[in-house]
Amino acid sequence: MHTLSIPKLPTLNDININGKKVFMRIDINVPIDPDTGDIIDDRRIRIHAKYIREIMEKHNPALVLGSHQGRPGSPDFTTLEKHSELLSKYTGLNIQFVNDVIGPTALKAIKELKPGEVILLDNLRLASEETLEAPPEVHATSIFAKRIASSVDIYVNDAFATSHRSQPSIVGLPLLLPSAIGPLFEKEVNALQKIISDSESPRIYVLGGKKVAEHIRVIENLVRNRMADRILTCGLLGILFLAAKGVNIGVENYKLLEESGLIPLIPRARHLLLRGAPIETPVDFKVRINGNTENVYLGQLKGQIVDIGENTSEIYSELIKEAKTVVMRGPAGVIEVEEYRKGTLKLLNAAINSKAFVLIAGGHLGAMVSDELEGRVYVSTGGNSLLLFLSGEDLPAFKALELSAKMFLGW
Repeated sequence: MHTLSIPKLPTLNDININGKKVFMRIDINVPIDPDTGDIIDDRRIRIHAKYIREIMEKHNPALVLGSHQGRPGSPDFTTLEKHSELLSKYTGLNIQFVNDVIGPTALKAIKELKPGEVILLDNLRLASEETLEAPPEVHATSIFAKRIASSVDIYVNDAFATSHRSQPSIVGLPLLLPSAIGPLFEKEVNALQKIISDSESPRIYVLGGKKVAEHIRVIENLVRNRMADRILTCGLLGILFLAAKGVNIGVENYKLLEESGLIPLIPRARHLLLRGAPIETPVDFKVRINGNTENVYLGQLKGQIVDIGENTSEIYSELIKEAKTVVMRGPAGVIEVEEYRKGTLKLLNAAINSKAFVLIAGGHLGAMVSDELEGRVYVSTGGNSLLLFLSGEDLPAFKALELSAKMFLGW
């Protein structure tokens, strides 16, 4: 049995960065309009800005920031110039953008950097090594890692959202420099710890959206480790489990499962049900029939499913209200259409108004939570990393930081 546990990771309390030259990996990879190149949602930039300012006020390092944006060949693969402008705006600091990554311009800017100053290197994936996945020991020998490491004193990882990646800026640098996690990463780890070790029952997971295969792995691990009292399924995941139960989901929705490549997952879903996994499935849906929206119950299902139904929303909300721990990932319906967001919003409101510790695992659901509510729920910046961790996979960033602590801190 793979027991979920988080290794002891060094924080800024374990390492002195005061006045030191620090390379800090952040994740300001944000949605970009493919037509205009404009940033659509700057939430991640705003969150990182808060912690960058906190670090500068408390430690006054010479701070070198590094992040990626998109991947080569994708419409959102672009420079970080606009990101730099927004970071300056939200931090209130003059953050200089460097139009280079590991070339002469970048190395000169790092060399000349003084305590109290901040620079942002260009998109790290402009360096080809940063697009490769390899073990920490391999990436520690990369040109990328060696050039950055020779230019700074300390490495800080404040990009929990990239923890599932095994790239030089995430796993190579910790093997070459004294390293620690930053304040945002630490906050994410504390939230994770809260749900895997310190969670109170009833523990409810609300899983929806399109990441069905990933959610099946998560459910398998939750069941294996007895971490969930109830798993409320919606979206494509809910449709899949209904199909696994033998429920007639209608021609349109079966076709949707086929087109999404999800039919091979039905036996795994059925196996979970037969093992007695605490999985709840919708009892009714909002469906689109001939351009109209109707609320229909199982047994009468026809048309394309676009949201959970009114009765399902009510049943799930009542369960959420009684919970002590709630983890939510993915919307309940087609939230791109205002009319089909009602189920998702009802579940979110139930969680927000409950007395539970609520963790929203990033993604579209996280974007629906306003900044004012973040004191009442915790919105993770790293949905994919969190999902992989909950599915029982080791996160490369954790491993590299653990190795670094042994090498440089004697842990």
